[in-house]
Amino acid sequence: MVRHEKYVEVEGLAGGKGKARRCEIVPKEDLNGHGRLYAHVFLAPGSYIGWHQHVNDTEPYYILSGEGDFYEGTSQDGERIKTHVKAGDICTIPVGGWHSLENNSNGELEVIALIYNKKDYLL
Repeated sequence: MVRHEKYVEVEGLAGGKGKARRCEIVPKEDLNGHGRLYAHVFLAPGSYIGWHQHVNDTEPYYILSGEGDFYEGTSQDGERIKTHVKAGDICTIPVGGWHSLENNSNGELEVIALIYNKKDYLL
């Protein structure tokens, strides 16, 4: 099957702030129960993906272009470790971990995001 990309505008990803364009590379129903998101995301300048947790799944980000700050931690209200990221960086979030991604630059931050299940992660 061949599908054509279709981008949608999203406001406040994962409770964040600002605009993003997102294209589902593989829709949830085609991930066959192994995950819930495989997407190409453009995060606008000044926007961020909200601080959120992955309980039964995990989500790596692959930074394609641009730069920003990746935050990770082990609790909702605990310490947040900030790492500046740029093209070529891969941000991994452990199962149960908390994270967010902020575009504090003047250009778009382009990432590939994949959310896959904990049970598959542990195999």
